[in-house]
Amino acid sequence: MIGRIAGRIEYKSDDHVLIDVRGVGYVVHCSDRTLAALPGPGEAAALFTDLLVREDLLQLFGFPTLVEKEWHRLLMSVQGVGAKASLAILGTLGPDGVSRAIALGDWNAIKAARGIGPKTAQRVVNELKDKAPAVMAMATPAPAPSAPVMTAGDAGDVIEPAAPAAPPRAAAGAAQAEALSALTNLGYAPGEAAGAVAQALGDVPDLDTPALIREALKRLAPAG
Repeated sequence: MIGRIAGRIEYKSDDHVLIDVRGVGYVVHCSDRTLAALPGPGEAAALFTDLLVREDLLQLFGFPTLVEKEWHRLLMSVQGVGAKASLAILGTLGPDGVSRAIALGDWNAIKAARGIGPKTAQRVVNELKDKAPAVMAMATPAPAPSAPVMTAGDAGDVIEPAAPAAPPRAAAGAAQAEALSALTNLGYAPGEAAGAVAQALGDVPDLDTPALIREALKRLAPAG
């Protein structure tokens, strides 16, 4: 299993990127959102990957974070959602948007992705709603480490570290994970806590952990 690709971008297409890893070129299919965030040809890049194996096909799919890779794996488990549909959903909503939509049961948000009909969108929400809390609790990790870049010097080839990729919203991911942990420790069901956190982040993005917990608790408080 190929779990990560790190190297130099040779070219970018409308649905994939070719990454050269020590002389071997890997075609990695990505969402529109991921492709737009990648640097241009000649630059270093790294992606977490998922390998699709079929009788007559081997395809690599790339993701900037493990959270997005996990959502791709789960989306692919839903009947009627193939790799293309999964990338369309992630490209439209991003991993945070997918988390919120599924935790809140918002199948209309899923339906906004290209090629996703209402029945498929409802199936995604119904089948993955119980799995959303576990993915949302994954603190967003640092980006996949970039490959070293070979440069020529007077003493021969020298390995220099590549410039790091733009950092993901690690703080926001950590706050989400910590808030979910705190709410479940207070006795709220994982699905209930995930829905409240998703609603709070949808209303007020980029809250820190204490503020996110307070906002989620407001939404969990009984009306009246």
